[in-house]
Amino acid sequence: MRTRNSAVAGLLALPLVALTGCSAFGVGDDEGESSTITFQSLAFQDTTIAATQSIVDAWNEENPDTQVELVQGSWDNVHDQLVTQFQGGTAPDVIHDESADIMGFAEQGYLADLGPHLSDETTGAVSDDVWQSVTAGDGAVVAAPTLLQSYVVFVNTDAFADAGVEIPAGETLAWDDFQALATQLTADGAYGVGWGLQQPTAAVMNLALGFDGTFFSGEGDAASIEVGDNELAVPERIHAMAYEDQSLDPVSLTQSGSDVLPGFFDGKYAMYVAGNYVAQQITESAPEGFNWAVLPPLAGPAGPVQAANPQTMSVSAESDNVEGSAAFIDFFMQAEHQAALAQGDWLIPSSNEARDLVAEQTAGENGWEAILASGEGLTAAPFQAAVNYPQWKDQFATPALQQYLADEITAEQLRQQLTDGWSELG
Repeated sequence: MRTRNSAVAGLLALPLVALTGCSAFGVGDDEGESSTITFQSLAFQDTTIAATQSIVDAWNEENPDTQVELVQGSWDNVHDQLVTQFQGGTAPDVIHDESADIMGFAEQGYLADLGPHLSDETTGAVSDDVWQSVTAGDGAVVAAPTLLQSYVVFVNTDAFADAGVEIPAGETLAWDDFQALATQLTADGAYGVGWGLQQPTAAVMNLALGFDGTFFSGEGDAASIEVGDNELAVPERIHAMAYEDQSLDPVSLTQSGSDVLPGFFDGKYAMYVAGNYVAQQITESAPEGFNWAVLPPLAGPAGPVQAANPQTMSVSAESDNVEGSAAFIDFFMQAEHQAALAQGDWLIPSSNEARDLVAEQTAGENGWEAILASGEGLTAAPFQAAVNYPQWKDQFATPALQQYLADEITAEQLRQQLTDGWSELG
């Protein structure tokens, strides 16, 4: 999730605030004195920054003896920054990140177990499947999952009407039906689909679960890879749409999602696949009179399953106030707080109660009904338990998938590169 609008995040990122006269993990540890908990937030949307500050202010008002100091980090460099902070003993008390990144730090012992500290209300509001994405092999809960994203299909409803194609209804949209729609909507220089897959790995790994494509088995350093037909199902379908039936613009596969969006607005693409948060950009940037909707979640043979890679809140194992930091996270996870953050970032809250609040507060408009429905199929994925996954993704999976989707290598060569890359890291 941290790839979302990373350029914008970089522009908005502020330098870390130096804490004067206190340790990296808190001040006033003597009995009777107030303490300070540092919270490194990665929020970058104005609305989400405001919502985060509001939560911190509410906590500080209610807890005069344990104050939270908000410092700003960036999605662009959070991994490298945390490596430096953990190794130097300067990590913040409360850490904002994502599960695919944070689990490697958990394996190295840098994160506290939140299990004994979180309330039953907080743990009960989130599904077991999502909790698995932040649970280490020894059973320690190393983070609280906050916001999630899914990949959804946006449609230009006027393009469907002009082509005489009915907009699908129902609880899910089968991949076969999606491909058939794309073919029907390809005509007169326009494509059925535009899909910005310049960075393809996250989409492929997430959507592969709908085909029982797990890629990895085992945990931690013992994780092993297997790239079979199920794992290749998503990239092979995308490749076929681009180069066989030509219903998907192959140029879009080399672009970012934001690069492809203007083509969706201009009628070049009847459908546009992206992270659900793009609904905000569509709502705010679409030309006047542009009519759009979100289709039901894409479903493979295993159903509308996607990987849950939530944003997370963790506590440094070296914090001087693990209990107080965990209490702040418990406060942060309250439904009204998660609903406000979700609407600020246009993401899906992990809490069932918060999702209900978002549905009520938005009345399901601007795609929210379908977006929230897509959150029901999110589950923990095996790649999240593989310590070397972030490195494999950057060094091997992303370039190999880029080559395959550019029609430069075969599916068998893709399989080999993915497998060999993991072996190199072993």
